[in-house]
Amino acid sequence: MSGEKILLVEDDDVIAKVADWRLKNLGYTVCGRATTGAEAMELVVNNRPDLVLMDINIRGDVDGIETARMIKNGFNIPVVYVTSHSDGPTLERAKATNPDGFIVKPFEDNDLRVAIELALKR
Repeated sequence: MSGEKILLVEDDDVIAKVADWRLKNLGYTVCGRATTGAEAMELVVNNRPDLVLMDINIRGDVDGIETARMIKNGFNIPVVYVTSHSDGPTLERAKATNPDGFIVKPFEDNDLRVAIELALKR
């Protein structure tokens, strides 16, 4: 790990602040935060992150799964889902995007570190 740039896509302010703090403590650079799919796409274009941490239920017309699909297809950037939604249908939709990781909230620092390291290694 050497300060890889992480884009955080999370629409809950408290969760985003905690995740931002955890990422920085783990040595990553948070290159932006988006609350909608459109914001995420703009930040991907402008910042070219090394990895995207993606909540599944985000604000706007496009959810995190569809946003992840666009990011992976258009930019080949690894995406790790961070979500509290791990029900069967949601998991199946997420799996169809070939995610690079899946973390269920609430999560510990080590869960985050391991998921990111494995995703970046691919």
